[in-house]
Amino acid sequence: MNPYRKRFDAQTVFPFECVYRDTKSAQNELPDHLHDWYELVYLYSGKGTFFIDQTIYAAAPGDVFMIPGNTIHRSFPDPDDPKTSTALFFSASLVHSPPLGDSFSYLRCFEQAKRRKAYKLSATEAEKQQLIALIERIHAEEIDKQPGYRQAVLLHLQQILLLLGRTVHPTESAQAVPAALPGWMTSILTYIDEHPGNPLGLSQLAKLASVTPAHFSRVFKKLTGLNVTEYVTTKRIIRAKELLIETDTNIADIAERCGFESLPHFHRMFKKLTGITPAHYKKSE
Repeated sequence: MNPYRKRFDAQTVFPFECVYRDTKSAQNELPDHLHDWYELVYLYSGKGTFFIDQTIYAAAPGDVFMIPGNTIHRSFPDPDDPKTSTALFFSASLVHSPPLGDSFSYLRCFEQAKRRKAYKLSATEAEKQQLIALIERIHAEEIDKQPGYRQAVLLHLQQILLLLGRTVHPTESAQAVPAALPGWMTSILTYIDEHPGNPLGLSQLAKLASVTPAHFSRVFKKLTGLNVTEYVTTKRIIRAKELLIETDTNIADIAERCGFESLPHFHRMFKKLTGITPAHYKKSE
């Protein structure tokens, strides 16, 4: 099965989507996720795990997950107790605000999560109730569609992001599932991140990890939900997107720096994962 990438319309006038109180079983859980929009997940009930970037997290009622755009993530529900959650998706452009004399950004909580590589957040009971109430208001606005409902949704989303940016913090000491990732797996995920231009095939990575290719492949797929080729290609595309936006490097050089064997191969994989060409992506940002 080809990995599913959640797609959003970059040109929509209101770049926001709410998937409200959705129950996910192992049968209907989406495969690996990659998209440009930011994602907030609040878990009401059930349990399971999340693979986000390079870490596996236990998921339990009341947990909040902050997932920046262009971050590989995959949810694994417990087959006996599937998760029910609300997911809010939005473009960064939706919550940009003019500077008002301080450095606050509505994306602060996501920026901190990415910097610390800590995507699971802890909240007090009072904060959880505030989050639930604001999500309920967003859902009600989307159902009723009264005049100005989009403005109301945006205001409630900003309240959520303000709350998270002020008071909710990464649970750095207890965020990861104990012993979920073997030491060699953690090292390999870091190596892939830091060396996208190097040979990153199964045989090379298994040799670096000092395990057999068969064992490497089996454990990698079980823990991340992706096979090695899918994961490496996705990581290379994420890096290419960063270089397209942050530098003036030409597309051919970016393709080479990110480990693609040829420019046509880079174009083909970029469009497959993003829906647009590298040149279009650079112009659209």
